[in-house]
Amino acid sequence: MKKLTASEIKERLATIDGWEYQDDAIHTKFEFNDFKDAFSVMTRIAFEAELQQHHPDWSNVYNTLQISLSTHDADGVTDKDFKLAKTIEEIIEGA
Repeated sequence: MKKLTASEIKERLATIDGWEYQDDAIHTKFEFNDFKDAFSVMTRIAFEAELQQHHPDWSNVYNTLQISLSTHDADGVTDKDFKLAKTIEEIIEGA
């Protein structure tokens, strides 16, 4: 998997809202009504991540979910990260 350049990452970030690039990863944060809603979304993301064989670095505190995506094998951001980010966005939109 080829690591994307900073300009390629910036161009792709323009297609998804709320994500930013720093420290060789793309990051976002979501807030939900409560812990149950946050955990429910995390569960749906987990199943999709497993299907894509690409797993996020994430943390959850009560109703807040923070997600970072990077491809460790490539030492940076790749197509896999943007594919999973778009999947996450679709899950969030449906929540």
